[in-house]
Amino acid sequence: MKDSTIPPHQNTPLEENRQGEVLEMTQQAEVYGNNGKKFYIESYGCQMNFSDSEIVASILNQEGFAITKDYMEADLILLNTCSIREKAEDRIRKRLKELNVVKKQNSDTIVGILGCMAERLKTKLLEQEKLVDVVCGPDAYRDLPKLVGEAETGQKAVNVLLSREETYANINPVRLDNAGVTAFISIMRGCDNMCSFCVVPFTRGRERSRNAFSIVAEAQDLLDRGYKEVTLLGQNVDSYKWTNPETQEVVNFAHLLEMTALVSPQLRVRFSTSHPKDITNEVLHTMAKHENICNYIHLPVQSGNSRILDLMNRTYDRDWYKERVEAIRRIIPDCAISTDVIAGFCSETEEEHQETLSMMEYVKYEMAYMFFYSERPGTLAARKYEDDIPLETKKRRLREIIDLQMQHSLERNQADIGKTFKVLVEKVSKKSPDDYCGRNDQNKMIIFPKGESQVGQYITVKVNECTSATLKGEIVEYL
Repeated sequence: MKDSTIPPHQNTPLEENRQGEVLEMTQQAEVYGNNGKKFYIESYGCQMNFSDSEIVASILNQEGFAITKDYMEADLILLNTCSIREKAEDRIRKRLKELNVVKKQNSDTIVGILGCMAERLKTKLLEQEKLVDVVCGPDAYRDLPKLVGEAETGQKAVNVLLSREETYANINPVRLDNAGVTAFISIMRGCDNMCSFCVVPFTRGRERSRNAFSIVAEAQDLLDRGYKEVTLLGQNVDSYKWTNPETQEVVNFAHLLEMTALVSPQLRVRFSTSHPKDITNEVLHTMAKHENICNYIHLPVQSGNSRILDLMNRTYDRDWYKERVEAIRRIIPDCAISTDVIAGFCSETEEEHQETLSMMEYVKYEMAYMFFYSERPGTLAARKYEDDIPLETKKRRLREIIDLQMQHSLERNQADIGKTFKVLVEKVSKKSPDDYCGRNDQNKMIIFPKGESQVGQYITVKVNECTSATLKGEIVEYL
């Protein structure tokens, strides 16, 4: 049986810990250029943004820019942004105002904004708010050196054109995680789902999938360089579909997942994020077949009520979602499931909110990312539906969702006490320099005394105690 995992950057399952929302981190690496200029980059939001920052670092490094950990010494400061909620954009605006202090001290410093917020607001950030010098959308990163050059002459520079072809497949990302243990591989870009609440189709464009062989080659390269785990990324990974132009053979996500797993049994494989309509039995059987494909699926439900799901344009109903959960439990009995939940979507009644709670009771998710509805300009919901649920009601419903999820997370973790798990040692624990932490197959973070273990090593850990967010244990075997 595959050993017994919650997504990278796992945190307490509260509203502001959504990796696709407000999680921020300065990505750092010792990468040196030769043009005498340095750049600094911060990434906000989803894993795709962190992966994109590695692509940007590669492009700039090839142009001679060196990366720095200190924005005060940078010639170029970049924020890779998230637009999924208004709160995320407000945070980035605040950060831009802080960084403009640097510009006042050094007028030659260039400040640029990348990613979804750049795509959504376009020239408003340049002309009205005057917070940045460069605006570059997710499909225009190859143009970034040219945009920076324009900004250096005093011109405001912008490229937010979306592409139907760009996948950055031929760019070898600069890995910005110094640990060299886990890495992201972007397998596709964009989204065709058009959920009514979501800005992603407007900020990242239509779906297009990378060449499957380039993905496998990237996984092999990472393994050769000592990495032990890869995460296949996409707005909707399980809709991946690539046609080999030479043979006309179609590679779907199940095929790609197996191709990646076959690189080496020593390379762990994860993926994110799945859409319930596309998590096929073929994908599930592929996961069950390969021990190095982790038993963890992030399966956003958004609401437990069929009418609300229809308003959200999620293309499934309550019964369909439950059937997919049943299939996961049947085919991969020890698979962990996490989710996204939105409280207070347009016209949601109290009874419909209760159906979301009952869905949570049915699944008992290991972890969830939870928010109240935030209307995003330009989306179908903003154009068609009234945001008519009072803020106090949204917050109260969200609190009920969070409280229930905290209960379920604790119950799920308590069930792991006394069990042993294969764990990949990832890093030093934030709470104690004497402890390491790493994730098990179900993506649960486990903290344990270092012992003789090393970062990047597989070990077996016995769980002795837990909180709702983490497991705590001791090493029982070095693998």
